[in-house]
Amino acid sequence: MYKLYWSLLFFIGTLSFTSAQQQQLTLEEIWNGTFKTEGLIVLHSMQDGKHYTVLNRDHYARTVSVDKYNYLTQEKTATLVSTKMLPELNEFSSYTFSKDEQKLLLATAVEPIYRRSRRGIYYSFDRSSAKAVKIADTMIQEPGYSPDGSKVAYVFENNLYIHDLDNNSTRQITEDGKTIAIINGITDWVYEEEFSFVKAYAWNSDGSKIAFLRFDETEVPEFSMDVYGTALYPQQHRFKYPKAGENNSIVSLQVYDLDSDKITQVALEDSYYIPRIKWMNNPRYLSVQTINRHQNHLKLHKVDVLNNEVSIILEEKDAAYVDVTDDLTFLEDDSFIWSSEKDGYNHLYLQGPSGDQLQQLTSGPWEVTSYY
Repeated sequence: MYKLYWSLLFFIGTLSFTSAQQQQLTLEEIWNGTFKTEGLIVLHSMQDGKHYTVLNRDHYARTVSVDKYNYLTQEKTATLVSTKMLPELNEFSSYTFSKDEQKLLLATAVEPIYRRSRRGIYYSFDRSSAKAVKIADTMIQEPGYSPDGSKVAYVFENNLYIHDLDNNSTRQITEDGKTIAIINGITDWVYEEEFSFVKAYAWNSDGSKIAFLRFDETEVPEFSMDVYGTALYPQQHRFKYPKAGENNSIVSLQVYDLDSDKITQVALEDSYYIPRIKWMNNPRYLSVQTINRHQNHLKLHKVDVLNNEVSIILEEKDAAYVDVTDDLTFLEDDSFIWSSEKDGYNHLYLQGPSGDQLQQLTSGPWEVTSYY
């Protein structure tokens, strides 16, 4: 009896396996995502700590949406935005939230430039009105909401702009931007590669000011190369490329005041590189990191933007190299968490608002690679 049972089971299994092997693939299955590896695209953890959002594509319905899920149940609780809601928009590839998570910047027609930089057409979607506003008719770079979500700053042709969502007006902040000469609000090629960032501007906490970097690459030697794309012939691409020992861009720190419509340059001494700028919670103060060309002496500056006073509140030195990270976190009173390798391992330290060390938070023969 057992032999008959196992023989019959083996026969049925073999028949099913053979049938599955002989099943023909269809063109629809090949192209509609049937066999696509499952994964989460553009995951964002929401401020309530209970939900997260992801970008979903429905290949059958040909729609794109940002959907909200519950961490505990993994169930979808809401669709925040979908191309079905927006007749003017049939595709977007990424999204970012405003601070209050009531608006989303949607990126479309995105084109890569270098490793991290890209340009695209962007829309601001308001969840309360379920309407989208195009930020600009042209391809722009690095758009970012003001803290209250009423404005969007961005870069176009090396100049910094602000688009007011309330009255649909645009203000040009800088006017000297020029290809392979002057760059405002985004980084040059060296900073993008060396310090791993492109967006070189930041809103202060009350949205009254924008700090940004200005790159003068006039004296940087020029490099050209052929780019092979889809055209019959290659196109020549020219850009500023400093080899070892050649001039780098001259970088300066600027602060734009929205009320007065004026730009002020911040006087920083020995600021060969300015790899990070970050506002403190107090809208009056800006933190700035500078490092020498050898990259073994880093300084953290505190800038009082009301009177343009600069003080050095922390320094890191090493015989060989000091790493530039994104580990700086300001707490409510503007004390801050700072990572350092000064004891031989990368550990976290709590520093006071004036830079004095209050406490070493982690220690031991191991490294902190990230914290949340």
